[in-house]
Amino acid sequence: MSDALRPDLAIIARHVAQGARVLDVGCGDGALLSALRGMKGVDARGLELDADNVAAAVERGLSVVQGDADTDLGYYPDTSFDYAILSQTLQTTRRPDRVVEELLRIGARAFVSFPNFAHWRGRLALLFGGRMPVTRLLPERWYDTPNIHHLTIDDFRALVRDRGWTIEAQWFLKGDHETGGANANLMAEHAVFLLRA
Repeated sequence: MSDALRPDLAIIARHVAQGARVLDVGCGDGALLSALRGMKGVDARGLELDADNVAAAVERGLSVVQGDADTDLGYYPDTSFDYAILSQTLQTTRRPDRVVEELLRIGARAFVSFPNFAHWRGRLALLFGGRMPVTRLLPERWYDTPNIHHLTIDDFRALVRDRGWTIEAQWFLKGDHETGGANANLMAEHAVFLLRA
């Protein structure tokens, strides 16, 4: 079932423990939660900003509420989940540092995935074209993108180090396939991190 998931979600699905309590923040239509419920028997909960995605997730029989990662995570009690997940959403939040802090407060561990804006194709587009890149994985133009914080793998690692959080595991994607961690900041298009406080 995880084969049908987006590659970063498939990585997360493989590493969530059987029967865990999971909160997926920015869960979209609930594809990951549905897979985790079916594959791992998790207690699956979601928080999603877009009303149409909330409706689609609820139609799947999922417990998903409409809410904003920037403002609504404070309503969840400490350590109420085994995993808090934020996939391809960090770069769209107003204060990514505070959102990750909240994830690690409400979950024993947090999965965070994001596009790496330091990937070599993006660097070349800026260097030779002088414009923000538009790619298959980042298809929006600078003025209509939901991304408001363009972070790199090295930026995220620095945040983790500065806050004293621990990286338990990390995975990198080139296209739709996993790639090694050597030169990840230059070579990987996406990153997935498993953190704990």
